Amino acid sequence: MKKIISYNVNGIRAAISKGFIDWLMLENPDIICLQELKAQTEQIPILDFESIGYRCFCYPAEKKGYSGVAIFTKQQPDQVQFGMGIEKYDREGRFIRADYGDVSVVSVYHPSGTSGDERQDFKMQWLADFQNYIKELQKTRPNLILCGDYNICHEPIDIHDPIRNAKSSGFLPEEREWIDGFMKSGFVDSFRKLHPNEAHQYSWWSFRTRARDRNLGWRIDYELVSESIANRMKNAGILQDVVHSDHCPITLEIDF
Repeated sequence: MKKIISYNVNGIRAAISKGFIDWLMLENPDIICLQELKAQTEQIPILDFESIGYRCFCYPAEKKGYSGVAIFTKQQPDQVQFGMGIEKYDREGRFIRADYGDVSVVSVYHPSGTSGDERQDFKMQWLADFQNYIKELQKTRPNLILCGDYNICHEPIDIHDPIRNAKSSGFLPEEREWIDGFMKSGFVDSFRKLHPNEAHQYSWWSFRTRARDRNLGWRIDYELVSESIANRMKNAGILQDVVHSDHCPITLEIDF
């Protein structure tokens, strides 16, 4: 059994200052997929993570203090793939993949469209290109676990106020249509599969208006599992009490 965590840390150095390493040691996942490192590899205390048993694979953005993904893992992967081979996305450090036997674990950070029309257009283009990339990848790596911040809520149950957010980036009809279609292309939303009717379960809260205290959140972080290995899932959860970031970690236990 493997415990896999996905966590947008919103700056790994800030998270460390809030006790992230001690928490990780106690939580003890086999693999943790991180997003939004906001640090270059040399700015991350790799030795501290190695001292608690993790091999660290980081893929930062070229722009300092921005984006970046990582996979920290107890088990040495057979191979690690950095980026998707698409320069405009790889410059932003958005994708890393680790292969373990016939299963691949991905840490992905989908763009946000909240800063304006230009980035929303970039996000929609990314979504199309990401889906094409995954479709091609499935031919050689059919058993995928795609962990990350998707910056999209799928259904009304996944957001605190679906009516008033219907025109907000992250809950736009075209974004919801995309993630619905993407899941239907061969993926299972691990949390929703195992907790079909559980409401008020969110993974991100705005820093504004005490949203987290009031649990006015969005579920935008997912661990999507290929249908071919979905029957191996044992448990999935959202660790809403963990507060190193404006996101919280999500967990998956799966046998591979």
